[in-house]
Amino acid sequence: MTTVAVLGTGIMGAPMARHLAKAGLDVRVWNRTIDKAQPLADDGATVCDSPAQALQGANFLLTMLADADAVEESVTRDDALAKAAANGSLVWVQSSTVGISGTERLMRLAADAGVGYVDAPVLGTREPAEAGKLTVLASGPDELRDACQPLFDAYGAKTVWVGDGDRASRLKLVMNSWVIALVTATGEAMALADGLGLDPKRFLDTIEGGPLDVSYAHAKGSMMIKREFPTSFPTWGAAKDAGLIAEAAGVAGVRTPLADGARAAMQRAVELGHADEDLAAVWYALRG
Repeated sequence: MTTVAVLGTGIMGAPMARHLAKAGLDVRVWNRTIDKAQPLADDGATVCDSPAQALQGANFLLTMLADADAVEESVTRDDALAKAAANGSLVWVQSSTVGISGTERLMRLAADAGVGYVDAPVLGTREPAEAGKLTVLASGPDELRDACQPLFDAYGAKTVWVGDGDRASRLKLVMNSWVIALVTATGEAMALADGLGLDPKRFLDTIEGGPLDVSYAHAKGSMMIKREFPTSFPTWGAAKDAGLIAEAAGVAGVRTPLADGARAAMQRAVELGHADEDLAAVWYALRG
């Protein structure tokens, strides 16, 4: 049976692991806070005390953690990655959003350990993850595509292969720059409406059904109106990703005033105490 070690069972990692188990794979899970991993035992996954235990005899390593530092610390703890590679073939499916320099660092780790590496971040938040409807952005060696596809099919509705190397992570930054800017722009428009004495819902009602309509604006705008922000994409994560986008823009020599403004707004929302709420809580940074 194919064995998959999943490191990171948060908002995204847990449902991804659950769908892998439902697909009939042998799934071993680990999380720094073990309480977040324990419920997956009811779905047939084996909860492990360490990354090394999860990786023992694994065919695949799937990482879905907060940032590059967390990923590196996890896979190198007790030489987990090196030991797993020495015991047989291992393919590392790296799905965390870690930016350009972070991806380069992790790819070097994989190469040094002799591990096949597939860059595979996902598009989607809590709801599509729980439904197994994520979009997988993937790049890596051609010879690993067929091997990885059953994993992607388990938790994704669509796989977009974009070449080799870190091209998938680069595309993820492009997509997140649009998502973060869209949510910030929605909040800004609704905050302006509120400040001008208008019902912010007027903004959503006016764009509905027209060329300016975007369903994501309605989803996040509704949260802003209700002042209820159940987390699909946490504000701290949006602030972190906005920083990675800024880093990438610097490498590319591209000016990103929208991303820079969104980054400042997300960081302000974090400072106001909304780090763990949905990124729609950027409303508080815009309206006060």
